[in-house]
Amino acid sequence: MRTAYLTVTILGIFFNGAAAVTYLIGHEYPKSQADMKGIPRKYVPWLGMCLAAGTLGLLAGFAVPALGTLAACGLILYFIGAIIAHVRVGSRNIVGGIVFLATAIAALILGVQYHGAW
Repeated sequence: MRTAYLTVTILGIFFNGAAAVTYLIGHEYPKSQADMKGIPRKYVPWLGMCLAAGTLGLLAGFAVPALGTLAACGLILYFIGAIIAHVRVGSRNIVGGIVFLATAIAALILGVQYHGAW
């Protein structure tokens, strides 16, 4: 159980951390995605901050399990919103969002099984 929890959580930290950096450095991909979804570009750094907060929360969850639980819940909500935003504009390019969502769900489930909810 411990190995699965550590593996999935570290994978989630890596995925979300890389995405957060992409959003925060002003890379063109997040901007084009925001344009496609009709989201003003001024929100792109804020979305990156949400991803960074989720990443740091997952990392902090190793020491304080409640933070990891809350971070995983926040990331689940974030990626549900991202998938809805894609579907709303008719985009069917949601595989990436589903992978990120599945990773966050797995981190939550394994974290709760390993540490307990709080």
